[in-house]
Amino acid sequence: MAAERLSMRKVREVLRLHALGHSRRDIGRSVGISHNTAGFYIQRAELAGLLAGRADALDDAQLEERMFPPPPGRGALRPLPDWAEVHRELRRKGVTLQLLWSEYKAVHPDGVQYTQFVTRYRAWEGALDPVLRLEHRGGEKGFVDYAGQTLPIIDPETGEIHEAQLFVGVLGASNRTFAELTWGQTLPEWCGSHVRMYAYFGGVPELTVPDNLKSGVRRASYYEPDINPTYLELARHYGTTVLPTRTGAPRDKAKVETAVQIAERWILAALRNHTFHSLAEANEEVARLLEVLNNRPFQKLEGTRMTRFEELDRPALRPLPDQPYVYAEWKKARVNIDYHVEIGRHHYSVPHTLLRKTVDVSISATAVEIFHAGRRVAAHPRSHRVGGFTTEAGHRPLAHQRHLEWSPERLVRWATTVGSSAGALVQRILESKPHPEQGYRSCLGLMRLGKQYGVERLEAACFRALRSGATTYRSVHSILKNGLDRVPLTDQAELELPAAHENVRGPSYYNI
Repeated sequence: MAAERLSMRKVREVLRLHALGHSRRDIGRSVGISHNTAGFYIQRAELAGLLAGRADALDDAQLEERMFPPPPGRGALRPLPDWAEVHRELRRKGVTLQLLWSEYKAVHPDGVQYTQFVTRYRAWEGALDPVLRLEHRGGEKGFVDYAGQTLPIIDPETGEIHEAQLFVGVLGASNRTFAELTWGQTLPEWCGSHVRMYAYFGGVPELTVPDNLKSGVRRASYYEPDINPTYLELARHYGTTVLPTRTGAPRDKAKVETAVQIAERWILAALRNHTFHSLAEANEEVARLLEVLNNRPFQKLEGTRMTRFEELDRPALRPLPDQPYVYAEWKKARVNIDYHVEIGRHHYSVPHTLLRKTVDVSISATAVEIFHAGRRVAAHPRSHRVGGFTTEAGHRPLAHQRHLEWSPERLVRWATTVGSSAGALVQRILESKPHPEQGYRSCLGLMRLGKQYGVERLEAACFRALRSGATTYRSVHSILKNGLDRVPLTDQAELELPAAHENVRGPSYYNI
């Protein structure tokens, strides 16, 4: 019966124990094989001249080749693939080792079998740098993170030292790297670095893989990380998917961690003796060193990051959108009873049907967009006028729209047709408000009272209200309701419009 085929690890243990003088039976019990199998491998090693520790100088593929050489006369018929080419082809979308072995066997029918093909490739791959080992398809993943080291920048006016942060992005297949300095790791800086990274690559990977940085991920979770809504909006704009690294899964972040180490070594360390007085000045040097890094030849592979990018990543990246992403923060707001939401102490209107509803608000430097149930319901130019209102006419209830047909000038003019007292009262109501529009409702209420009680009674009620100092709609309504307008006042005299002085605006004030 043929001996069972052992892994090279067990073969090495058999040879090690034999060199220590142990019997074949003891070796079999120690390794977990029969004593006959142990004897078979000792015999094969003896025929290959690999006893007495000579096997230690060989890797697994070489050891297997020496112990189990091809039959005589067939060695020249077993050519091996170009493993660098195999490694490069594996980065292409849909390419597998099984496919590459099938293509290899089609050209070399007497070549190594699939198991040997995989074993030899893995042995060759194991000698690569860690950053080159992981198999990522072209255009599939882009990894992003901040370096742990910082770069000091000196304020030329105060001499104060600010530590700039290094943002690093790397494409999985080609290892082409992007880096830039920012003052911090805030959400606007995080999103801005992504925008510039995608522009630098000239395209967008299918997946963007950040570490669980708080700027981009609000709540880290192994199964369902909570992505910041602003970061999520950026991803939607570029057509990429944010896939944070899993907590407790170091392999997820190996690519970017190695890229960060390389960036620290070839960029930050190279700038250690430089003195910078501005972020722009420092980023100019970072950009120069970045080009050197991306065009630097690999030590154990042919080509550079740039040549592999042109071959693998560039053809597979998704195209950039027509316009770059404009940073916008998101927040939730509740619609007030005046169908406005307050953002930055300014008020923006929404359709009146959303009273008391909770809406999502996107806030950029130039615009405020309001969404309800995933649908945009309002968009306004951004305003920084504290206490101001930005209102779209169509958002008002129909009754409120009719109110806007009136202006302060028209209200004063109408009131003076009723009488001098009504005109004086309307003018005082409008002057008593910070904004005349806030007195419209009271004036329109007086107009309704004129229709209900007649203009003569309204004029008399306004006269009485002015004499008593109760210049409000409620006072006039109470006078009419209780019939006090019919009760004569002692020494009643005609009340004219107040004489002009510096505290009275006059009807011309309301001209629009």
